[in-house]
Order: sequence, then C-alpha cells, then structure tokens
Amino acid sequence: MAVAALLSTTACQSDDGKADAQKPGASATPSSATPSSAPPSTTPPTTPAPKPSKPGKPGKPGNGGGGDGDGGTTTVAACNDNDLSIATSAWRQDSGQHLLITATNFTDKACTLYHYPRIGFGAKIDGPIPAMGPKPKAIATIGPKQKAYAGLFLFRGGEQTVAVEAVSIGYQDRALGSNDDVAMLDVSFPKELGALNVGPNAKTTYWNRDLRAVEDILFRSGASGS
Repeated sequence: MAVAALLSTTACQSDDGKADAQKPGASATPSSATPSSAPPSTTPPTTPAPKPSKPGKPGKPGNGGGGDGDGGTTTVAACNDNDLSIATSAWRQDSGQHLLITATNFTDKACTLYHYPRIGFGAKIDGPIPAMGPKPKAIATIGPKQKAYAGLFLFRGGEQTVAVEAVSIGYQDRALGSNDDVAMLDVSFPKELGALNVGPNAKTTYWNRDLRAVEDILFRSGASGS
C-alpha cells in the first residue's frame, strides 16, 4: 500500500539522521554547529492575553403556530404540492353531498396551510370555489407526518349537478387570495367513491388540524346550506 510504503520510508530516513531535519519544529542548525555563547534572555516573551469570547445571544424559538411574523418568531413556509400527500374520502351514511380532503406532510420540516384550499373540479368546474364557515382558531401548521383537513360541500338537494371524478387543488400563501395564477393539481377519487355530483354552489371549509371542527361546520352548523 502507498501509505505503508511512505511510513516505511520515513522510518528508514530517521536511522541515518536525515529525517529529523524534516520533522515539524526540528532545528535547522546541524548538530555539529557550535552553540551560541550569548546568555539566554531572562525577559519572558510578551504574549497578549486572549480576549474572553462574548457569550452568544440565545435564539428565540419559533412559535410553531404558523409563523405570523411576531417579533423573534420563525416564519414557517407555506405548503405546496412538493410537501403534501392528498387523500379524498367520504363519510359513511352521507348522501354524497360532502367530501373530505386530508393533507399529510411527508417532508422533514413543517409547513403551513394558509386560509382554505383552492378547489376546482378539473375541466368541468373551474375554481376556486368560495370558502364557508368560520376561520379556525389556529393556523394549520403541520410538522412531518402531521395532517390537516378541509371539507367540501358539493351540492344541495334539487340543484342541477355535474358528475366529476377528480378534484383540483391548490394552496394559498400568507396573503388571502394568493396564487390564483398557479395551476391546480388534479387528484382522482378512489375507486370506492367513483364519480361525485357537484352543484353550482359548492364550497370549501378552511384548513383545520381538528377534524371534528371540520365536521361540525359541514354537518352541524348549517353553514353548508347558506
């Protein structure tokens, strides 16, 4: 091996006195030279005392609640297609008037789902559809493997509807109504759902980390009929 050969060569050079002159800190004066007769200086060399390092200022942790820009808090980036896995599902014993969207963060860092999803239904119904219900108590910031939910109200009884097989979804930034010029991604319904009917007054809830809060808006508050 090249390293072993190098070490072996160095050891051989030290036997005949040639290698000692190559060692760091070895004197460059040959061993046969006459030492200087001048008396050694009794004054110790002046070495400046090292300055004590200043302790660093402790960092302020982020609030973990979506990064509202409060002093000293960490702003969490808005979620996008590259951060999320989207699943759609329906409730048992529902008449097909509602759809649940579940967003799961599959990255290793947190992101925030601002406001409500931008929802359309492919080429059949342009989006985004309007929001319904109250805003959540907290912004939907989700860490790795965490989930957030949005519920869709699809139609009222007696309305003329269109059958759709996918939902188009996009995401807003901090500013309400942002990213309207960004294309939405189509997500197909699972086979067990098949096609769903959508009327002209379809609406979406805000993003919420609390599934029960979304269900309250869809089924118990009466907001879907407004």
